Amino acid sequence: MTRDVITDEVWELIQEVFPPVRTRGRPPVDRRTVVEATAWRFRTGSAWRDLPERFGNWNTIYKNFRRWAEAGVWEDLLTQVQRRASLAGEIDWVVSVDSSIARVHQHGATLPRTTGGRSNYTLSGPEPSDHAIGRSRGGLTTKIHLVCDGQGRALAFVLTGGQIADTSMFADVLDEIHVPGRGRPRRRPDRVIADKGYPSRKNRAWLRERGIKTTIPERDDQIAKRRKKRGRPIDFGDEQQERYKGRNVIERCFSFVKQWRGLASRYDKTARSYAAGPCLSAALQ
Repeated sequence: MTRDVITDEVWELIQEVFPPVRTRGRPPVDRRTVVEATAWRFRTGSAWRDLPERFGNWNTIYKNFRRWAEAGVWEDLLTQVQRRASLAGEIDWVVSVDSSIARVHQHGATLPRTTGGRSNYTLSGPEPSDHAIGRSRGGLTTKIHLVCDGQGRALAFVLTGGQIADTSMFADVLDEIHVPGRGRPRRRPDRVIADKGYPSRKNRAWLRERGIKTTIPERDDQIAKRRKKRGRPIDFGDEQQERYKGRNVIERCFSFVKQWRGLASRYDKTARSYAAGPCLSAALQ
């Protein structure tokens, strides 16, 4: 058995997400084969043309992958897995937020794009004009802004160009949380843990308005500025410092994501195709 094979138990849980097999026309490709081939491709970072023969015609696999990406099927897959975890009471709503950079390979940087501006891309929205590719200190890069639960389970993410500041995407990535369960989907965590890249006044005000508790340390320049104005300091005593140790779950989450070579480096031309990888990775975690 190879690492790309999905077990019968897992397939039983996720198969209903994928479009039903058509009864007319050419013989359809097996849905499970498409999912396993996609997992193999993102795990290895290989070109679609290099899919092993056991998966069948590479072009048929790729066309199904693209069709499902455009229809939002990969996002639905992640939502389905989150729903089952929520109903089982497995989600820890003390969440952590961070971002990580993926270098864009030359194979993924061939489409015309506009760069330099803040991307408005969300998973359910249109393909952005910059394809979530920007130019940062590391060259052409994509940044994954991600929020995970207290168990390191990815809840939501947003893709931008690598030059976009973490703090500017804080509210956007938290707004992407949409976990179904009994009744209305849950959108607000109990507490948010983040590092010193996020403690802006705007972000803290956004969290207060929604009644979300925070564990976010201040930067040294913010502390010095507050002392000059004699403002009220942010509480970050022993209890908060102990909670802050829980932020390691986001690092473990990114470590799992980047075990897939096709996510650690980006080979996909469109943001929509690249976003399918983190969805599938998180669903199979």
